[in-house]
Amino acid sequence: MTHGNYDRRQLLRIGGGLSMLGAAAPFAAQLAAAGSAASQSAPDYRALVCVFLFGGNDSHNMVLATDNDSWGRYFAARNTGNDPIALMPVGTPPTPVGATSPVTGRVASAGSPEAWGGVLPIVPRTPNPIPAGTNASVRTFALHPFLQPVKDLFDADRLAVVANVGTLIRPITKAQFEARTVPFPDNLFSHNDQQSTWQAGQTEGARTGWGGRFGDLLSSQNGTSSLFTAVSTGGNAVFLSGQNVVQYQMSTGAQPSVVIAGQSGNSLFGSTVAPGRVREMITDTNTASLFAADYATTTSRSIGASTTLNNAFTAPAVSAVPAASPYRNPITGATEINNLALQLQAVARMIAAAPTLGIRRQVFFVSLGGWDTHDFQNTAQGNNLAKVAHALAYFDGALGNVGGVNMRNAVTTFTASDFSRTFTTNGDGTDHAWGGHHLVMGGSVRGGDIYGQYPTLGVDLDAFRNPDMSRSHLVPTTSVDQYGATMGRWLGVSESNLDVIFPNLRNMVSRGLGFL
Repeated sequence: MTHGNYDRRQLLRIGGGLSMLGAAAPFAAQLAAAGSAASQSAPDYRALVCVFLFGGNDSHNMVLATDNDSWGRYFAARNTGNDPIALMPVGTPPTPVGATSPVTGRVASAGSPEAWGGVLPIVPRTPNPIPAGTNASVRTFALHPFLQPVKDLFDADRLAVVANVGTLIRPITKAQFEARTVPFPDNLFSHNDQQSTWQAGQTEGARTGWGGRFGDLLSSQNGTSSLFTAVSTGGNAVFLSGQNVVQYQMSTGAQPSVVIAGQSGNSLFGSTVAPGRVREMITDTNTASLFAADYATTTSRSIGASTTLNNAFTAPAVSAVPAASPYRNPITGATEINNLALQLQAVARMIAAAPTLGIRRQVFFVSLGGWDTHDFQNTAQGNNLAKVAHALAYFDGALGNVGGVNMRNAVTTFTASDFSRTFTTNGDGTDHAWGGHHLVMGGSVRGGDIYGQYPTLGVDLDAFRNPDMSRSHLVPTTSVDQYGATMGRWLGVSESNLDVIFPNLRNMVSRGLGFL
């Protein structure tokens, strides 16, 4: 079971050293050799930011096909149940709360799609191929009504959509999946296992993730500040765990580190002598206790990192990073804390501190929970999508002026999630599924387009055999390996090392998706 953003095995890793099982030794040796061969200097700064949506985002209601054929199948599948989750067509004005919708004939409430107005049209720069079974001459697309800031970024060519991404071992068709003739990942519909497979390529219990492996290869470019290569503001994540790189965790309040007793101020318990005595105990490695020695070493390193980061955070560029505007829940109208925006503020401050620290390559992890929408999907997902849109727009704006420098081209931000959800509704929500759509943002992103094959929509009935959907979930046509490798290549990871980090990449038809 997961609790917040953690699982029971990941919790055991917090504060511990990184060790590998014997079977992983060849992999460790490969990365060690690659690290020594990696470029020791780079004239630029680049960072990758993973936005993990814990619980499984229903991407069918995030990015939608709106041609008549696709929309008819979408609306028929989702405009059912005691609280239908079908969104309203493009151009539909919001129905006032308490009034009857001309589209559905239902009375609108603040938490119903009728009250939100129609989905927001987007026009990809490249026509998406029309798959088998889709009876449309041209496909058109739209975003959830609460994603206006995302639409603005898409229209400005700084955000792209990647369609139907999922965990894969090799390409697989619906027929192969149902006949079990081609291997596919274990435990497809398990939260813990698919969170781990997305982040690390293995089910729960994996010890290293692809963000951490990127860090192993690139940390040498960060000199004495290599400790800040992999940074999380979203809790402990296997995504950032490497063979050598240890993730540095920051609070969502954008503070560099936790305060350790005796390290803050000039007195402790009313004594001016006590802080020094506490420091002596924490940093004393002259002890017969291996645990105490290890604890002292770890804590001493934490104190040193805290001091370094606190000093760097006094730089004017860091102080100038703005706070996000207040977040307003579009359903209730109440002002709420957008934890994702706070996490990205901390990331922006770390990026602003990079020149002071001498950092050239970083990988970040931020997260937002609450996407497991078996019930109450309209209100839960709607508010969460609005938070993502608010946070991404804030981060894009903050990166546009970091100490007088536009850093958008240097930072690529992408979404990830356990899986998407069923195309059909269970009455007021959706259940666990497989492939889904994702967002990639940045100045280096070839935005304003949809990458990968947007699938055929529609439940698999006798009269309509959908080639892309099995039992109401999408069979992915793009792998996480291709998705991650595209970003790793941009970050500076070589092709040979991508094959080590993503061992299934060699099974795919293409090695990249072209959005960077």
